[in-house]
Amino acid sequence: MNTEPSLKKNIAISTVYQLLLIILPLITAPYIARVLGPDQSGIYDFTTSIQTYFSMFAALGTATYGAREIARVRNDITRRSVLFWEIELMTVMTSTACIVVWFVFIALTTRYRIYYLVLTMGILSTMFDISWFFAGMEQFKYTISKNAICKLAGVALMFIFVREQDDLLIYVIIMTASTMLGNISMWLYVPRFIEKVDFKKLTFRRHFHETLIYFIPSIATSVYTVLDRTLIHVITQNKAENGYYHYTMQIINMMKALTFSSLNMVLGSRIAYLFAEEKYDEIKGRIRDSINYILFMGLGICFGLIGVAPRFIPIFLGPGYDRAITMLTLMSPIVVIIGISNCLGSQYYTPSGNRRLSARFIIIGALVNLVLNLILIPRFWGYGAIVASLIAETVITVLYFRFCQGYLTMHTLFAEGWKKLAAGIIMLAVIRAVDSFIAPDLIALALEVLLGFSVYCLAIAVLRDTFLSEIVFGKIIKRGKKK
Repeated sequence: MNTEPSLKKNIAISTVYQLLLIILPLITAPYIARVLGPDQSGIYDFTTSIQTYFSMFAALGTATYGAREIARVRNDITRRSVLFWEIELMTVMTSTACIVVWFVFIALTTRYRIYYLVLTMGILSTMFDISWFFAGMEQFKYTISKNAICKLAGVALMFIFVREQDDLLIYVIIMTASTMLGNISMWLYVPRFIEKVDFKKLTFRRHFHETLIYFIPSIATSVYTVLDRTLIHVITQNKAENGYYHYTMQIINMMKALTFSSLNMVLGSRIAYLFAEEKYDEIKGRIRDSINYILFMGLGICFGLIGVAPRFIPIFLGPGYDRAITMLTLMSPIVVIIGISNCLGSQYYTPSGNRRLSARFIIIGALVNLVLNLILIPRFWGYGAIVASLIAETVITVLYFRFCQGYLTMHTLFAEGWKKLAAGIIMLAVIRAVDSFIAPDLIALALEVLLGFSVYCLAIAVLRDTFLSEIVFGKIIKRGKKK
């Protein structure tokens, strides 16, 4: 069968899926925040943070490493079949070992034990997760379609069965089971892309060594993506603080998905292929276009969140979440900061084979974050964790930028960014100016968001930013000429 991927189709499919990942929390988060409340939401946030550590050890670095290796040999069915089984069977072994340790942990734990037992499905999800294979093949429709169905089913079950504060256990079951079923469903399509192999000839040693290179930065990244949630609970002993932080990060993650997740997920595999083909000029062009898009989306979202946060949080989460307003305002710039580093990581460091170098930068950022967390969380609670994350992510981004061998330059970053920055500031000023004149309800919020977006795009157009002139209108005109 023809497995040659279409980049435009993949970006479209991935974008639709990322939009689904944004829309679903917009529907479910307000409901769950009101039904469970900050305390129960905080328990969910804390217990899942513990489970995440075990899942990371189960996966090692296969998500990134596996996609990269499959992308390099995707045109050779024999080599990709061997690679698939070697990497997957290694994951089965590491996942099994982690499950054994997980049950020992549960046996020694009395608090939240029932939730930890259910979260075992989260580790099993890692064992069955082969999205890395389809990412390497650039066949995203096979992973996205089934995952989307499972997530939609999970949302439906959530509204049916989670009806009161004591339904946290049901909520945990639905969330973990839907993810696991989504991962299992991907196996239905594997026979289309691989052939039979001799399992006796499979070797795991070299993969284990290589995945450790990818695993180390994953652990380091967890210091400021997972450990902060754990430390907030351990240090403050306040479940509600975890709840505020949980929903703040959920909003930020939605914005990250909108800004760069779909783009980098698709282009990472394509650029790994381009590096193998030594098409370096094309790679630089794709990175420049990606940064242009990321800055357009990221700066707009950053200033937009700052502008609407005081109105958005009470409407979105309901009463009792006032601390999340300040948290969201503080955390907004991270969308831009991570957007730049994620672009370089996904489109330069990983596909070019410089993962060791990027791992060092991530470890440095993780150490900075850990130290700052221990200093700031005891005094400022969740606010301290956010400041620590901002500083750590900035350190990583600066290091990524400094050593990217000219694939992204300061001239490019400034040229593509300053007009968008100015447009963002103008948008924020307009939002704040009209905020006191409109009612505090959902319709007014929607109008405010629409006004902010319109002002931002208008300012971008007046300033003649390259995103509109080259990326949007330029490609439309080019396509028209071809027709």
